[in-house]
Amino acid sequence: MTQLFKENKNKLECLLCPHYCKIMKDHAGICGVRRNTGQIIELITYGVISGYSLDPVEKKPLYHFFPGYNILSLGSYGCNMRCDFCHNFSISQNVPGFSKSKITADNLLAEAQSAEKNIGIAFTYNEPIVGFEFMMDVAESARNALLHTVMVSNGYVNSEPLNEIIQVIDAFNIDLKAFNSNFYRKLTGARLEPVLETLKQIAASGKHLEITTLIIPGQNDSEKEMTLQSEWIAGELGREIPFHLSRYFPMFRRDDPATSTETLTRLFEIASEKLDYVYMGNTHSGPGQNTNCPECGKTVTIRSGYKTTLLNLDNSGRCTECGTLIYKNFTLSSQSES
Repeated sequence: MTQLFKENKNKLECLLCPHYCKIMKDHAGICGVRRNTGQIIELITYGVISGYSLDPVEKKPLYHFFPGYNILSLGSYGCNMRCDFCHNFSISQNVPGFSKSKITADNLLAEAQSAEKNIGIAFTYNEPIVGFEFMMDVAESARNALLHTVMVSNGYVNSEPLNEIIQVIDAFNIDLKAFNSNFYRKLTGARLEPVLETLKQIAASGKHLEITTLIIPGQNDSEKEMTLQSEWIAGELGREIPFHLSRYFPMFRRDDPATSTETLTRLFEIASEKLDYVYMGNTHSGPGQNTNCPECGKTVTIRSGYKTTLLNLDNSGRCTECGTLIYKNFTLSSQSES
């Protein structure tokens, strides 16, 4: 595993993410969980989780990765962004003192292997990147046990550690929070460009990738921005990348009114001109959750909440009408209602 720090005068500089925090002894970086011991930068939350749950894989959201299955999802504490609209702020923006017992990779594997209709382990809820060492150890153990691994992330990570992550993670959902630099600087305390580089690196690796954008009124909901964003995804990553537009509700420090369904629908239509698979999240069931074949238009998946019904698909995830491959990660047993 790559050493993720270097000496910088009387401090240690963290090399995990683009903040490059220069940390004094006995202090932590922006994420709150990576502390300078005087000799190394230590992950103080190694083995400490805020919770875990068996979730539908669609909840991540991953709509094109073994649809209809579950995945054991776990989170810890800390984040390297400071989003004022975070819906998991109680664990991402707070790092409590740790007198809690720790969990091991073996414990998690036992839970995952005994869970019903489970494909593997997902690192989610808070930002998995800041818990790099624990995630890597658990993910490697999971893959050795023939379980799949998922990371739900803000994508704010440097290229070298991302290369290591890509070796042990099978599927990613990256939160592309906006397609404008001002949004990132003012609302997240981070920068857009490193996230775009992360997306390109994952796409080039061939690992499964989906993208989510939370649409906040007056911040990232312009038609021009969505046009540019969907064009960039299609051109740089591929028009087949699933793209989730999620409806915002007031949360944490932000009290803007909720995104209207009219706005979400309008942006959905714009994105759908460039991308094959666009979805609307945090809404009631409807066309914005279903999957249609991009070639012939045949409906191949109907979703209502987290109930997934697969139809018009052959054993390899191809449309039975025209043969177009819809799901690369798919098994025969997933062709059942869940």
